[in-house]
Amino acid sequence: MKKTLLFSMLAACSLAGYADEGMWMLTDLKKQNAAVMQDLGLDISIDKVYCPDSISLKDAVVHFGGGCTGEVVSSEGLVLTNHHCGYQYIQQHSSVEHDYLTDGFWAMSRAEELPCEGLTITFIDRILDVTDYVQEQLKKDDDPEGLNYLSPSYLSTVAERFAKKENIKTDDFTVLELKPFYGANKYYLFVKTVYKDIRMVGAPPSSIGKFGADTDNWMWPRHCGDFSIFRIYASKDGKPATYAADNVPLKVKKHLTINMGSIKEGDFTFVMGFPGRNWRYMISDEVEERMQTTNFMRDTVRGVRLRVLGEEMAKDAKTRIQYAAKYASSANYWKNAIGMNEGLVSLKVLDRKKDEQKRLLAFGEETGNDSYRQAYETIKQIVAKRHDAVYHQQAIYEALMLGTEFSKIPDTDKLLASLEKNDKKGIKAAVAALDEQGKKFFNKDYSTAVDRKVSKQLIALYAQLIPAGQRISIFKLIDDKFGGNTDAFVDACFDKSIFRSPEALAAFLKNPNAGKLKNDPMVQYAKSVKEGYKAMDEAMKAETNAYNRAHKTWVAGMLALKQKEGKAIYPDANSTLRLTYGKIGSYEPADGKEYLYYTTLKGVMEKEDPDNPEFVVSPKLKELYEKKDFGPYAMPDGRMPVCFVTATDNTGGNSGSPVFNAKGELIGVGFDRNYEGLTGDIAYNPQLQRAACVDIRYVLFVIDKYAGAKHLIDEMTIVR
Repeated sequence: MKKTLLFSMLAACSLAGYADEGMWMLTDLKKQNAAVMQDLGLDISIDKVYCPDSISLKDAVVHFGGGCTGEVVSSEGLVLTNHHCGYQYIQQHSSVEHDYLTDGFWAMSRAEELPCEGLTITFIDRILDVTDYVQEQLKKDDDPEGLNYLSPSYLSTVAERFAKKENIKTDDFTVLELKPFYGANKYYLFVKTVYKDIRMVGAPPSSIGKFGADTDNWMWPRHCGDFSIFRIYASKDGKPATYAADNVPLKVKKHLTINMGSIKEGDFTFVMGFPGRNWRYMISDEVEERMQTTNFMRDTVRGVRLRVLGEEMAKDAKTRIQYAAKYASSANYWKNAIGMNEGLVSLKVLDRKKDEQKRLLAFGEETGNDSYRQAYETIKQIVAKRHDAVYHQQAIYEALMLGTEFSKIPDTDKLLASLEKNDKKGIKAAVAALDEQGKKFFNKDYSTAVDRKVSKQLIALYAQLIPAGQRISIFKLIDDKFGGNTDAFVDACFDKSIFRSPEALAAFLKNPNAGKLKNDPMVQYAKSVKEGYKAMDEAMKAETNAYNRAHKTWVAGMLALKQKEGKAIYPDANSTLRLTYGKIGSYEPADGKEYLYYTTLKGVMEKEDPDNPEFVVSPKLKELYEKKDFGPYAMPDGRMPVCFVTATDNTGGNSGSPVFNAKGELIGVGFDRNYEGLTGDIAYNPQLQRAACVDIRYVLFVIDKYAGAKHLIDEMTIVR
């Protein structure tokens, strides 16, 4: 497709499509979405939402840790996000003596705010359409494999060239990200500022922040206070800096106004955030592949892993705290995979995809463009050819890479090479490096006893899923030395490996031996897992390259078809800043069943089950409820709101996103989607897909009335 035609399509998106579908680029709002948003109820200028030349709401929306979204809610760098986004750092600071996961945490002064090692918060300073520049570079640079157009390393080089040309200064805290959009038919450059001194300020107990836990995850109605609070620190001159005790809270250029007024059915809302991935331009064969490989493996493998972890975590508080974040992370997309597969079938998404394909192929015939059919046939052939490799790679990834923690022991290749060459200087350096890496591996959140039990289950499961002749190389050792008994192999790893304990590693490093290293079962296993995963990549390399080229053409065709049909045109999510909008609304998941758009604290009390850790209600919250001590945060009728849903187009990465009302004021924090909307990563359904959000009034109520941290409320700008 010619560049000029593509640009005109993107600029002329029809207003006839579903207004609440789409993860829109902020750069395109004025020309594509402003009129629709204002017709739906937006009560401010689009320049107040995003303006490249002045401060706007965009400047208070941050990328939290690289996987979630957050929003700045005070002039001194206070950031609000989800409890589950901050969970890793709440857990990081927890111990049996200070169990912040169970009890919550509230810094009552700046001195009590806790540094979070490794956590970053990133602002998007500028978003630049650099399509013309990238295409010029693609034409003049050598590209023997024809893959530069998607290569992250190549695009990083192009970004550096562009920055030099435009005099954009970069350093450890000002970074560039150049990404392809619309199947690499367009390119945007993001100039970002990264803050690296982030401190934990507040988090409710898990009985509030994770109320309902796995049972309620991805469901509606919900009753959880899924929020946590952090603060950005900077050097004394206001510059980004690594942690230092004398750093000070950042004086931000923009923070959000919070609205405590009531919300109602049909209210206009919009959301900004960093949605991770979706795949709206898949053909039906790809959807089936996703169901049979990625989703199947997540369901099958994680179900086993979670069962074992749950049993071990129930035994003692130390293990529960150690594995809380790992369990939560694994459980999240385990249930997502189950719900997505169910929804893809019940909502007949494959039929919708097939109809979409027929329309595009017919459109190609009408316009005399055979490239769409060629792309379609190529994708079909590739999906069929790569199926077994994708299935196997997902088995390796889920069962052996994610599931068995000892697959991630430190790499020993440098030490082995130095030992074999008797390179004393190299040995000394490799030993020192392994000593440091070993300390990171044997961290406070790792238990060899738990890893042994989980690994026995998952390595055996992998053997059930993959035929004997196709398994990774370590199974030759398991068959030859252990008679195929995977449990015996795992026991040998944890009984004999130099990585069986910190003490065993330390003893080995005092007198390292090449033979012992070569024959170490954990070392052999970790190497085999990495090589097996890489082998699947290599087996699919030709198909992957051909797929990318065909997919680019297919997406260009879908854009042209959508333009003709007057439907929404937007790029797939790729962890870049987007905006989505829609109205607050109840929905009907099935005949005769209706879910209201809001929940209240009464529902928490109705779900209470003291014998189920997922539904425990703290005595203090119960006391506040019984006394109706809701302060100024109650609904007009006196009830205490907890959550609401709105019809915005969210996905993973939107967790923690600010939910704005028509005036651009903060009314909630997005944290989830509903079960019926899990197919939205592949096909959006406006009747069923909803974003679940914590009502900002519940957030404020918990901070003020439950935690007694009114000093945090006093920092915020609040209106009714």
